[in-house]
Amino acid sequence: MQGQLRKMRARLEPDSSKPVQYELPLTDQFIALNPLLGKPIKLTYTGRIFCVHCNRQIKKSFNQGYCYPCFISLAQCDMCIMKPETCHYAAGTCREPSWGEEFCFQPHFVYLANSSGIKVGITRQTQIPTRWIDQGAVQALPIFKVQSRYISGLVEVVIAKHVSDKTSWQQMLKNHVTPIDLTAKRDELVAVCKLELAEITQRFGQEEIEFLAHEKTVDINFPVDSYPVKIKSFNFDKNPEVSGVLHGMKGQYLLLDTGVINIRKFSGYEVEFSA
Repeated sequence: MQGQLRKMRARLEPDSSKPVQYELPLTDQFIALNPLLGKPIKLTYTGRIFCVHCNRQIKKSFNQGYCYPCFISLAQCDMCIMKPETCHYAAGTCREPSWGEEFCFQPHFVYLANSSGIKVGITRQTQIPTRWIDQGAVQALPIFKVQSRYISGLVEVVIAKHVSDKTSWQQMLKNHVTPIDLTAKRDELVAVCKLELAEITQRFGQEEIEFLAHEKTVDINFPVDSYPVKIKSFNFDKNPEVSGVLHGMKGQYLLLDTGVINIRKFSGYEVEFSA
């Protein structure tokens, strides 16, 4: 099978004891990966890259799959997507105001997750639980629901003074994770951040920020039969062939007996897949 890579599709089963179901997209084809655990697979990069937005063939991709013109012009590639507290819509300088109104001015959640230890993050309501799966989190707990991406960024910055807002992907892939009482940690953080959270609430209004006191921790079970002891990362730009026995999927990584590869990093790369 041949096609352009996109980030893996993942589905959380209603029964948390069952593993996440993964599919590998190749343009308009989808390869079920869970049945391939324990079997040899091979991905061969053809040397062609296509922009994930305009589909133009390019020599180099930016920001996980975009051509340079799209990278510097699309709102979805702006710095405020990574740092929503820097949103500049109100200043009238948003790259695509209509895109911002659709994607940024909608409910967002601030959450705690356990991927390589506890972290705080944000996501659109429509991206739960996909965002948690993509980060390799084994536990996640929504703690605030807010009415815009900008507000979620402000809340995240406050909480990130006390816990990390990043994942160590190496530790996540080695599965160096111990269970955390996220509910207790939520209550502790809300108490510590009480004054700063109150200032944000006063600024935007009580109806814009909702504390989620009754949410339950979501447990996520990844389809991995063996975790790597040492991390060797594949890169299509240096070696066009990735092959080995598939040991699992976690986050956006394929775990092989020969190394790991971040599929999302190579979005838009055309590959041949065989198993």
